[in-house]
Parts: sequence; structure tokens; C-alpha cells
Amino acid sequence: MHGDGRQETGGSRIRARAVPVIGRPPWMLPLLLILLGLVINLLTPADVFLSAPLAASSLVAAALWTFRGTALTAAVSMTVVTGLLTRGDLPLAEILVRLATNATVSVLALVLSRVLQHSEVSVASAHRVAEAVQLAVLPVPPGRVGDLRIAVRYEAAQAHARIGGDLYGVQRTPYGLRLLVADVRGKGTDAVGTATVVLGAFREAAETEEDLAAVADRVEHALNREAAQRETGTGRSEEFATAVLAEVPAGQPGSLRIVNRGHPPPVLLTGEGEVRLLEPDTGAYALPLGLGDLAGASVSGRTGPVPFPPGSLLLLHTDGLTEARNAADVFYDLAEGLRGRRFAGPAPLLDHLLADVDAHTRGHRSDDMALLAVMRDPESREPSGSSEPSEPSEPPGFPEPPASGDLP
Repeated sequence: MHGDGRQETGGSRIRARAVPVIGRPPWMLPLLLILLGLVINLLTPADVFLSAPLAASSLVAAALWTFRGTALTAAVSMTVVTGLLTRGDLPLAEILVRLATNATVSVLALVLSRVLQHSEVSVASAHRVAEAVQLAVLPVPPGRVGDLRIAVRYEAAQAHARIGGDLYGVQRTPYGLRLLVADVRGKGTDAVGTATVVLGAFREAAETEEDLAAVADRVEHALNREAAQRETGTGRSEEFATAVLAEVPAGQPGSLRIVNRGHPPPVLLTGEGEVRLLEPDTGAYALPLGLGDLAGASVSGRTGPVPFPPGSLLLLHTDGLTEARNAADVFYDLAEGLRGRRFAGPAPLLDHLLADVDAHTRGHRSDDMALLAVMRDPESREPSGSSEPSEPSEPPGFPEPPASGDLP
């Protein structure tokens, strides 16, 4: 899983606080400040003393280095100050005042270093909890199901964040492989709570509902039920989620079915590099989950069946991908980023997209991204017999790969 602001921990020790703009060892700047103070005072008359660089060295060490490093810097600074003060004819009172001032700054630096260390321990602990929550809410799917290869990526816009309102789901069912990518309204813990409701309802409905649109309806029912429980009597709940559901039917690996509930359309990338947006057959998008009862007429948002030949890649994504903007406020062009390209698997496709978006935005994104890609093996063969839909059957017991799958 990718993200910014990674920390290295070893036991209970938090390694040096790195400042990206400096890009140097944490002791470098404190040492330079001490040397600067030493040189300046050696080049000036003995009765003139400049203490600012020497005092600042301890504070800088507290921000960049460990507690031991800060203590070492403070000790060196005090030694240099003592030596410089005693070389001249400064009054004893002034010498004592300057020594006391530097010692006070050194103590403050040690206190600051300890406070920062405790803060980093708390952040590291929260980071580990967030990763555990993510694995519980968004578990790593199998890297392969039959002749279908699967990869997912989740990119949080905020540093240290690991999960938000974007989500994905992969479910092997008697009716085929079913996929979900959704984006719930809002941010923070409320969005995570809504995401867990959507995912839980999807996993249950995908196993029992034969029709993919019925799966979406069941998810919407669960979302409405949860929203009703959270209502305070002030009016209609504003909880909803855009979502797209996809299905590779059992016995028909060469076809796709899509149900779109107000979500960016999936993309089908053929083995020849052709890019196709899988929009609803009627051209009308269904309302997002949670808002379906506002529609005057029933709109299913169905697409399909769509051919899914060997070597093809299906991409489901949230709007954090297509709404990523560059410095000129131009959206990322997904079709242009994929047109004419071929990928050896779903993981290389997603890695390419992440790198391309990062180059487009120069690393400044304002929204999360959930990406899910499925590739049908190029050497796959169409099942013999009629192309008519077969009766649902239990999927074969394909062995799952290691838990890491295609998720880095």
C-alpha cells in the first residue's frame, strides 16, 4: 500500500525525524550551526560574543534528531560556549548569564525532543491501527480466480491516511466473479462507517442474488436502513454512495455485465490497446445508492453483456482518478493515458495509472483513489457449447495465491 509520511520503527525507538527539504543526515544542520558559531566568535574580538547559532543548534537537533542526538548536541554546544567565553576578558557575571541562557535553551531542547518522540510514537501506533482497520475493511483479494487475474490499489490523498470513503470489493459467487468499486459521500470516520455498510451488504447480496441489479438494490436497502437509524428527525439523511458493479458470469468468462449507480464508467482495454468506456446501454445513469427512491422512473444503469475476450483488461475506479487536476486545473485524461498501450497484467496497468496521475498532478491530489483491475489471461479459451447463459453453479475451488496478491 502506498502513502506518504512513512515512518521506520525499531522496537520502541523512533528513528530520526527526516525533513524532506533538507535531505541530509539529521546531525548535519546542528553541526553546521555549531561550526558557524565557533567561526564567527573566533573571528570577532574576544569581548564580543554571538550565541544565537550555538543556542539554535540544540533546538534544531530536537526537531531533526533523536533524544540522544539532542543531548549530544547540547553537550557540544555547552562545551564550545564555555571555551569561547573563558578565552576573553568578559565579566564573570556576563559569563554566568550567557552560560545559564545556553543551558536553559539546551534543557528546553531536550524537553521538546521528548515531547516530539512521544508524539511520533502515538502517530506510529495510530498508523498501525489504521493499517489493521484497512485490512479488515478492504481485505486483499485473491490475485487470481480461474483465468482471471486481479489487482487493486488504494491511494489516500492525505499523508498517513489509509482508508476513507472510496472502497472496492471482490466476491467469488455461484453466479460468477462479482466486483464493486464505490465512493461514499463525505470524509473521515463517518465515511468509513458507511463504506463498511456498503461492503458488508455487497458481500452478502452477491452470494444470494442472481441478478446483478438486485445486488445493487440490496446494497441500497442496507444503506437506507443505516441512514434511517442515524437520522435525528431533522429531515432526510444525506448518506449515499456512487457505485459500479461488474460481473464475469459463471460459465461465460468471455462476457461482462455492468450495473452503474451514478459512478464513473468502467474502462475496457483490449489486447490491441483499444479503450472503451462501458456506459449504460440506455445512456441514462441510475441514481447513486441511497437516492434511488428519488427517481421518477426505474433506471437500472445496466451495461451488457459486453465481450471480454482473452487479453482484455477491465478497470473500475473512483473519481479521484479522472478528477485529478494539474497546475492549470486540467483533469487527467484517462482514455488518453491508456490509448494504444498494452499491459502484461492488471498490476502493471494500475502502477502505470498511479505514476501517470502523479506526474499529471505533481503529487498534489485532493481526493482518494480506489482502483480495481481484472485481466482475462491471453491464453484463455472460450467454453465449448452454446453462448447462452448457463445455470449458476458453484465456482471451482481455485487455490488462492499468498495474501499479498497483486497488492503491493
